[in-house]
Amino acid sequence: MFNYEVEPALLKPFVPAGTELDAWQSKTFLSIVGFQFNDLRVFGVPVPFHSSFEEVNLRHYVRREVDGEVRHGVSFIKEIVPRRAITAGARLLYNEPYATAAMGHTGDDARSLTYSLRLHDAAGCLQFASDSPTQPLAPGSIEEFICEHYYGYTAQRDGSTLEYEVAHPPWNTAPAREALFEGDPGRLFGSCFVEALSREPSSVFYAEGSEVEVFLGKRIPASG
Repeated sequence: MFNYEVEPALLKPFVPAGTELDAWQSKTFLSIVGFQFNDLRVFGVPVPFHSSFEEVNLRHYVRREVDGEVRHGVSFIKEIVPRRAITAGARLLYNEPYATAAMGHTGDDARSLTYSLRLHDAAGCLQFASDSPTQPLAPGSIEEFICEHYYGYTAQRDGSTLEYEVAHPPWNTAPAREALFEGDPGRLFGSCFVEALSREPSSVFYAEGSEVEVFLGKRIPASG
């Protein structure tokens, strides 16, 4: 997880209706995240030839208050996967901003990880290494803020927002010893992100991951 502190104005055009930007210590963040799907199931049914694959995404953090409950969520700006069927299904079910690219990865734990992709003629790579054992999330830490978002929010074509719940146990994390993002951020994610993603990230860490359950969503009207 490569995390970049950015000005709120950069993210406001991407905030879904009915939500607002979430912040940690009055700072707003944009993240590039690389991870591996394993044993993907849809309604409990394995997806033949599409159960394990990589994803690299660009996301930011939003919140929504419902009857006094603050729901901390993630909103994706771009999600890149190597399977066209996954892209089509995610767009159909959630209107998520998926794109299909040639992808690969090496490593499967915090000691050394690399995610590579080629989207059309634009190549990108995330490299990470750590010498530290994973530890539980520290209360109030940047790792807790980035990881502990249990809702997804996606803008819909009619101006409404799809809210869906995501369930998983807290993830242990490890800080980076070495980390590098290589690639043209404008061609991979959009020209407005070139400046932000060309800087050194504010933090980089590894999260162990776990089983994750994504629930069907519900609509939030454009009026909130």
